[in-house]
Amino acid sequence: MQFLSDEDVFGLEKKANEIRQSVIEMLVAAGSGHTAGPLDMADVFTLLYFHILHHRPNEPLWSERDRLILSNGHICPVLYATLAHAGYFPKEELMTLRKFGTRLQGHPHREALPGLETTSGPLGSGLSQALGMALAERMDNPYSSKYFYCLTGDGELDEGQIWEAFMHAGKEQLHNLIVIIDRNGIQIDGYTTDVMPLEPLAEKLSAFNWDVQEVDGHNMRMLNDAIGKAQSVYSQPSVIIAHTIPSRGVDVFERDFRWHGNPPGKGPEDRVKRGEQAEVALRRLRTLAGHITAPDHS
Repeated sequence: MQFLSDEDVFGLEKKANEIRQSVIEMLVAAGSGHTAGPLDMADVFTLLYFHILHHRPNEPLWSERDRLILSNGHICPVLYATLAHAGYFPKEELMTLRKFGTRLQGHPHREALPGLETTSGPLGSGLSQALGMALAERMDNPYSSKYFYCLTGDGELDEGQIWEAFMHAGKEQLHNLIVIIDRNGIQIDGYTTDVMPLEPLAEKLSAFNWDVQEVDGHNMRMLNDAIGKAQSVYSQPSVIIAHTIPSRGVDVFERDFRWHGNPPGKGPEDRVKRGEQAEVALRRLRTLAGHITAPDHS
């Protein structure tokens, strides 16, 4: 596990806020896309790309890199924004999201952009891809130190294929596979408790022979500790259930499933008029940035 100092946490929280602002700007420029998931997963992506992953933005195909597989591809604005902030491509290109001819498509296309490991879109398939990669790596190099991180949504767990993958990975005891579930409690049609209840989720995953942890998905220290523990498990794959707040950082959007698939300017108007949604969202995030305080060593 990599240690997180107070300065590290401060820097990561500031970066996550910058990435959230980029997500809003991208969605507004595109006029379409998903808001809730990208905002709530910004902390996870920031911690991974700026603290956890072994990767080289200037050498995206470095053979010794860890792999990040985004299964719920519709939250790709946060992946694109994080890659740009990490130096994989210019930040200015973020404003081409979903435009004709862009490299930043509405779902990730592996061959279009450096840093993308898979093409995703059909929900439920990402974990199968990730376990295939992890299994192949173990076959090719039993002493490999690479990790394969698969990020999924909780609504995605309605898919049958993902449970087949959970079952197979547990059978293979793939210790190099770490799954992070965005447990934000929403999906496009409503709240997960109404559409397809998942609980007791931790017990189900444990029964499939996975090491299971549940954490606050916005707490950098808890996330870092959980990933460190997952890396130390050698007889099972690991899954981290990250409890998040949909649309985290924009209080007038938070916890509302209607923001799952709508960008600012096209979201529900009962709290903020559409013409004001982009401005309000950015103002909230910039105000929040001012309240992220540096550690006091006086």
